[in-house]
Amino acid sequence: MALLEIVKYPHAVLETPGEPVVAFDAKLKRLVADMFETMYAARGVGLAAPQVGVSRRLFVMDCSGGQDPKQRVVLINPMVMRVEGSQTGDEGCLSFPGIFFPVERSLRAVVTAQDGRGERFELDGMELTARCMLHETDHCDGIVFINHTTPLKRQMVKRKMRRLGKQNKWV
Repeated sequence: MALLEIVKYPHAVLETPGEPVVAFDAKLKRLVADMFETMYAARGVGLAAPQVGVSRRLFVMDCSGGQDPKQRVVLINPMVMRVEGSQTGDEGCLSFPGIFFPVERSLRAVVTAQDGRGERFELDGMELTARCMLHETDHCDGIVFINHTTPLKRQMVKRKMRRLGKQNKWV
């Protein structure tokens, strides 16, 4: 397995909808394994293919941070089927290092996807699992989390990114 480079905003791949995955082969299996390793190394709970420069509709997720193997899941060609309720909480993104702010998301999300073999399944998640599924599915759709805040907060985040860039902390 190899660590992949996590691309930073405003890289174009982050705002481009990913292409559907059609080949469930050894290359895909390797990408998924490398994405898990990269996500764990970066201390994330989710990582979408566009975040590693691959414009495909897939993401890996483990809301236990590697503590519970049952929470390790790959969602390929995800589609949000249903959402319920509301929650607001601090959210970050590996493609926006050091940026955190409150984001309102649904409390519950039901997502259908394919696994690494191409088999369809449904995942029903609450709280952090729902937040992670919605955040990573957004990446697959070319949507970044700063789109879920007000224009004023978006400008504040972009100013912070420019400031970090001037300090060579945002590359």
